[in-house]
Amino acid sequence: MAFLFSRGRSRQPSDVVRSIKDMLGRLHEPSMNVKVADELTKLLSQMKLIVQGTQEIEVSSEQVHTLVQATLQEDLLYELSRNLHRLPFEARKDTQTIFSHVLRFKPAQSSHADPPVVSYIVHNRPEIIIELCKGYEHSQSSMPCGTILREALKFDVIAAIILYDQSQDGEPAIRLTEVQPGIPQTGTGIFWKFFHWIDRGSFELSADAFTTFREILTRHKSLITGYLATNFDRFFGKFNSVLVQSDSYVTKRQSIKLLGEILLDRANYNVMMAYVESGENLKLCMKLLRDDRKMVQYEGFHVFKVFVANPNKSVAVQRILINNRDRLLKFLPKFLEDRTDDDQFTDEKSFLVRQIELLPKEPIEPTRSGREASRPGINTAVA
Repeated sequence: MAFLFSRGRSRQPSDVVRSIKDMLGRLHEPSMNVKVADELTKLLSQMKLIVQGTQEIEVSSEQVHTLVQATLQEDLLYELSRNLHRLPFEARKDTQTIFSHVLRFKPAQSSHADPPVVSYIVHNRPEIIIELCKGYEHSQSSMPCGTILREALKFDVIAAIILYDQSQDGEPAIRLTEVQPGIPQTGTGIFWKFFHWIDRGSFELSADAFTTFREILTRHKSLITGYLATNFDRFFGKFNSVLVQSDSYVTKRQSIKLLGEILLDRANYNVMMAYVESGENLKLCMKLLRDDRKMVQYEGFHVFKVFVANPNKSVAVQRILINNRDRLLKFLPKFLEDRTDDDQFTDEKSFLVRQIELLPKEPIEPTRSGREASRPGINTAVA
C-alpha cells in the first residue's frame, strides 16, 4: 500500500493547496457533483499525509513549511473553515487533522513565541476563528470545528479574538491590535452566540459547544477575569437565565458546575464577591437546592455555600437568609443525607448550618473594605 501514499506525496505541497482551493470554489456551484466531492476528499487526504505522515513515511519539516506558507498565501484555512459543513465526512475528519497540525507547526529556526499560523490568524485573518465558531450552526461541522477551536484556544490570543469580536456577517473580524478590554461588550459578538448553540442545539452540538465554551472561560485566567469584570451584568444575566435555568438537564447541570468553578477560582475573587452580593442570585441558588434532580441540587449547593460563607454578606443576602433561617436550619441537615461517604460535603453542610445560626436578627451593613473588594473591575483591571 505504501506506493499509493508515495504517489500522493509526489505532488508539490503548493500544487495540492491550489487544487484544494479550486475545488472548494466549485462546492458552491449548483452543478457540483460527486466527482468534485471525491476529488476534494483525495486532495485533503494528500494534504493530511504531508502534515502527519504515516508509519511508512516520515514527516518532512521542509515540506510542511512549504505547505503552511502556501496555505497562508492562498488563504486556504479561511476557505476550509467556512466550507467545512459542505465537505464529505472523511474530508471533514482530514481537515480537522490538518488544522490541528498546522496550528502547532513552528519552523526549526523560528524565534517567535507563537506558531506562524496562529500569528497570521490573529493579525491578518481572524475571520478563520469566527468561521470555525459558526461551524456550530451546522450539525455536520460542529464536532470538527469544536476540536479545531480547542486546539487553537491553547493560545490566549485566540481566546481574545473570540471574546472581543463583535463583527456582523460580512464585516471584517476584530484584529488583536483592536481589542479594548475595558470597554463592555454589546452582546452581539460571536462569543455570545455560544449561549444559543448550547441551549438550542442538538445534543451532540450542544455538548461540543459547551466544551468549547468552558475552555474559553477557564483556560486563560487573567484574560477571562478582566473580561468578566467588565461584562459582569451582561454575562451573568445571560448565564443565569439561559444556561442555569435551561430546560435541558445536561446543560443545566454542567452550567451550574461551571458557575461554581468560575466563582471558586482564586483568580476570579472580585467577580465572585460581586456575584454573591446579589439577592437575586441567591434566590436562584436556593431554588436549585429544591430541584427534583439530586445532581442539580448537589451542584447548586456548591454555589449556595459561597453566599453563606461570605463574611461580608450584602444587606439583600442577609435579609433573605435571615427570613429563611428556620426553614434552612430544618432543610440543610436532611439535604442529600444519603451522601454518607462524602465527608467534605457533610462538613460543609455543618459549617453552613453554624453560619446561618450565627446570623444577626436584622441585616447589618457590611464593612466598607469588604464591599470595595467585591466591586467588579477594581482589582481585576490589572489583569
